[in-house]
Amino acid sequence: MLNRLNEFFSGLIAPDNDAQKPQHTLQLATAVLMVEVMRADAESSEVEHAAVLRILKERFQLSDSEVQHLSALGQQTAQHATDLHQFTSLLNRELSREEKIRIVEYMWQVAYADNHLSAHENHLMRRMTDLLHISQADYIAAKMRAKPADME
Repeated sequence: MLNRLNEFFSGLIAPDNDAQKPQHTLQLATAVLMVEVMRADAESSEVEHAAVLRILKERFQLSDSEVQHLSALGQQTAQHATDLHQFTSLLNRELSREEKIRIVEYMWQVAYADNHLSAHENHLMRRMTDLLHISQADYIAAKMRAKPADME
């Protein structure tokens, strides 16, 4: 199932152009990290899933069907991944500090989407921020930018 979905996603989003493959790998890595945040609390909600879809669509300028496939592939990949290092190391190699901070902000948006920050989400965010080599100051700034105004 994962291979069929991956092939479909690759054919839909990544044409047979080797220059496009790194971008699509980055898209998948970003999706996996956001899915992991969504899965971190026991009560993963539709609101969090909708946040993932919205962020992926805006970040990568994808169509609705492309976003659905990227999200599904991200969920499948996250379920089969043994750790997050493979995804964070790719982002560390390919992205600037500012781009990684933006991804951290996206992950915070997913964590805050249901207006509740669980201890598991908070711990996962700290761990991923460390893996992405983001400073404490940038971590806190991203968290504050992502925090909804109506949350205390």
